[in-house]
Amino acid sequence: MPDQTETAEGLPMRDKRRITLPESAALILFLALEVGFFTLQSPYFLTWANWVNIFTAMSITGILAAGGTILLIGGQFDLSVGSGMAFVALMFALAANAWGIPAGILVALATGLGIGMLNGFLVTVVGVNALITTLGTLAIFRGLVLSIGGASSVRVTGFDWAIARPVFDIPLATLLFVLVAVVVGILLARTVFGRTIYAIGANDTAARLVGIRTRRTLFLGFMISGLCMALTGLVSASQLGSTSGTTGVGLELAVITAIILGGTTLKGGVGSMFGTVLGLLIVGVLNNGMTLMNVNSTWQQVAAGTLLILAVSFDQVRQRFIRG
Repeated sequence: MPDQTETAEGLPMRDKRRITLPESAALILFLALEVGFFTLQSPYFLTWANWVNIFTAMSITGILAAGGTILLIGGQFDLSVGSGMAFVALMFALAANAWGIPAGILVALATGLGIGMLNGFLVTVVGVNALITTLGTLAIFRGLVLSIGGASSVRVTGFDWAIARPVFDIPLATLLFVLVAVVVGILLARTVFGRTIYAIGANDTAARLVGIRTRRTLFLGFMISGLCMALTGLVSASQLGSTSGTTGVGLELAVITAIILGGTTLKGGVGSMFGTVLGLLIVGVLNNGMTLMNVNSTWQQVAAGTLLILAVSFDQVRQRFIRG
């Protein structure tokens, strides 16, 4: 028998119990509806080759979203990922052409980590708001890419590893994304660092009072984001064989959309890498399906912006429900 309480008149009143569903249930349902719709629209949608294309298109955004998920769970932002990736790719191309591929890779890794350290220093040491900091570095690194690289593309030869397909016709760039997603998922769910990030995002003051070194942890989070920029810069240069001033433009929108759509709240303390992957799949399936339906790319941008607004709106409604 369910528990009962009594009203003021002495009449029994049933205890109201809220039926809860997994946070990912709504995302899985929406993804299933997307898949069903586009399957009816195109006979090519469910083919293995098309799904490889979907995951390949997700790989760069997904790697960046892995670092972004860590930061947003900790209550921080990194909007410099697109321009940071472009700057890493440019530095790699210039170094590789001058000193060879191995030196270029080292320069790319150092550049990505340097961007993460710069963002982390400004946020955790200087105390500048993360949104303002990364908006500023977004503009800085985009300007540097345009100034140093010029209007023309900088080509790289002999660096096409990302498009190799060693297993089941899956590109190495996609396998790298899967590896990064698994590592970040384990990092968040199974390590002290992950628990610390959740605690900081839920209540920074309380985390600091119980002895958590919040600044050091968040600084490390920004460095992980910088490492993700380094990896995606290398992937981009390998896939395209060159880099230009337009590399990575708009990636910030795609990354934030996928993370928030996947259930990571803007206030921090809630989220998972699994949810982010679901968010990436929803966006990726939408873009791929519209391409198969010959929808103009400009309308795909409209859809991406609409999806971001819906994701943020859903996050606000979810927070009100939780508080209620």
